[in-house]
Amino acid sequence: MQTWLVTGGAGFIGGNFVLEAVRDGVKVINLDALTYAGNLDTLSALNENPSHVFVKGDIGDRALVAKLLAEYQPDAVINFAAESHVDRSIDGPAEFVQTNVVGTLGLLEAVRDYWKSLQGSAADDFRFLHVSTDEVYGSLGDTGLFTEETAYAPNSPYSASKAASDHLVRAFHHTYGLPVLTTNCSNNYGPYQFPEKLIPLIIAKAVAGEPLPIYGDGKNVRDWLYVGDHCSAIRRVLEAGKMGETYNVGGNSEKQNIEVVKTICALLDARKPRADGKPYESQITYVKDRPGHDRRYAIDASKLKRELGWEPAHTFEQGIAETVGWYLDNQSWVSRVLDGSYRLERIGSS
Repeated sequence: MQTWLVTGGAGFIGGNFVLEAVRDGVKVINLDALTYAGNLDTLSALNENPSHVFVKGDIGDRALVAKLLAEYQPDAVINFAAESHVDRSIDGPAEFVQTNVVGTLGLLEAVRDYWKSLQGSAADDFRFLHVSTDEVYGSLGDTGLFTEETAYAPNSPYSASKAASDHLVRAFHHTYGLPVLTTNCSNNYGPYQFPEKLIPLIIAKAVAGEPLPIYGDGKNVRDWLYVGDHCSAIRRVLEAGKMGETYNVGGNSEKQNIEVVKTICALLDARKPRADGKPYESQITYVKDRPGHDRRYAIDASKLKRELGWEPAHTFEQGIAETVGWYLDNQSWVSRVLDGSYRLERIGSS
């Protein structure tokens, strides 16, 4: 049985990844600080499962990480741990630097020391996989795609902190030989996403009868990636990726924000009609744009398809229908997440 140390495994993408990994026979040591976005409810299906060991803690705690590495001897470390919301980074950039830069550095140092202690095939086969974002590349015009060779040009405190962590991972490979892999993904969506992000936020506000806020003119474009597809891509990179390489992960689903919101509204109209018979689109409200709001992201994931044979299994239409259905069927999960620290209010408007 493979053993993996997964950081940030109680978050959105990490939680989905852990659920799939344990289901497929991997033993997971799950290290998560349980900040606002970490939620053990996501992992309730693994309660009492001996293949899932949860540890509350910070990736920057070198002593703790070293203890876990020594005790469980993982075959790989997959790093999802990060502060990840652009709006929150506008309000409080220091926390993003602390977690995404300083924390990643501490994790890398502990992993490097552990890897150097390994012998033979254990050392040869070990991998550190760092999960990052397409936002490190900045903003695109109306045409073009981000490739693995695109120069970094982050425009928010969040993306700048993730860019710094990417550079640290690369540096630890070139300086110390640490066997690393990096993935840069487009916008994820799907089950268990914290409801400050666009898709779950719109679903929650629509069902609550509240205005549906659209930043600016609503024509900012993102490439949407279903979280299950992202998890399968990470597994494939971990299995067969070339040491030291970066792989872009995209969903082949470019959509304007306003298109996404109107699609959600149409699905809700069909599945949970408003009592007054009006369409959910009537709740759409345009608000002042976010500071430094990148206009367009789009990923070229052809390297991942060409070299490793991966491509997304879900179209946006399939994925968004599954996602809306999941949130409607799991309102109790959403209610427990909204514990008072976040109540669907706008953040990052300063």
